[in-house]
Amino acid sequence: MAAHRRSQLTSSPCKWLLVFGALFAATALAEPPVTPQVQQTPLQVVQQMIDNENAAAAHPERYEYISNERSARTGGHLWTERVVETSPGRVRFLLAVDGVPLQPDRLQQERARMENLRKHPEIFIKHEQNTRAEEKRARDMLEALPHDFLFENVVLENGLWKMTFRPNPNYQPTGIEERILHNMAGKLVIDAQQQRLVRMEFHLTQDVPIGFGLLANVQTGTNFISEREQIDGRWHTMHVATIVHAKAVVFKNVDLNLDLHRASFQPLDRDLSVAEAADLLLHAPPTTLTASN
Repeated sequence: MAAHRRSQLTSSPCKWLLVFGALFAATALAEPPVTPQVQQTPLQVVQQMIDNENAAAAHPERYEYISNERSARTGGHLWTERVVETSPGRVRFLLAVDGVPLQPDRLQQERARMENLRKHPEIFIKHEQNTRAEEKRARDMLEALPHDFLFENVVLENGLWKMTFRPNPNYQPTGIEERILHNMAGKLVIDAQQQRLVRMEFHLTQDVPIGFGLLANVQTGTNFISEREQIDGRWHTMHVATIVHAKAVVFKNVDLNLDLHRASFQPLDRDLSVAEAADLLLHAPPTTLTASN
């Protein structure tokens, strides 16, 4: 049922919102040069943060880590997975469901899946191409933030810029994604020294009709949060939470939720191929599970 629901939403704005919510989910990003701070307007602070995020994303470092995710992909269950990052995408090995380690038969199925992926990485690469395309669209939308919003209630507190934002009434959005984004408000927290994103919160302020409401309505209550920390000199996305409420003619009420926690980061000494990542996961030592809801 979960797979069927996902297939219905693949090309929908709901899917785009999930991707946008996880836009900063690259686990570790190399540090760009820190720009010397001068007196800046809130708009300049936000623009510099975006520039630094883009510069870091252009040279990502690869990590292995433990992921705890509850989403449509997991059928609403809490999946604990060991993840290895590669250029084509994240290779995952399921360790536990709802905090319970896999039984021997399920573990054997997971190992067989990983063996198949190791022998036929082209299937994984083809599947991940769609995800990469969605991520690029979402990152393109990030560029609209300085134009689409007004930034207010700006304070510098304990080395962090904190501010709220609301739609800029003078900006005219184009396309469905921009229309949804234009009806959001929220909060930003930015590291003042390194000018990197620490926390981002968005919530939809009013329903957004799609196709004059004949196709769907993305509803209030839709929101997402991204939280990041600097560990050993690298910025990691530790938590992403996304809730998407929509009502459509075809699939009626839709609730797409994502709650993702990450931990136990281990750096990889190089960019592995998909086959190498699968082999690494097949031979990984037992893991102490750190599941969280």
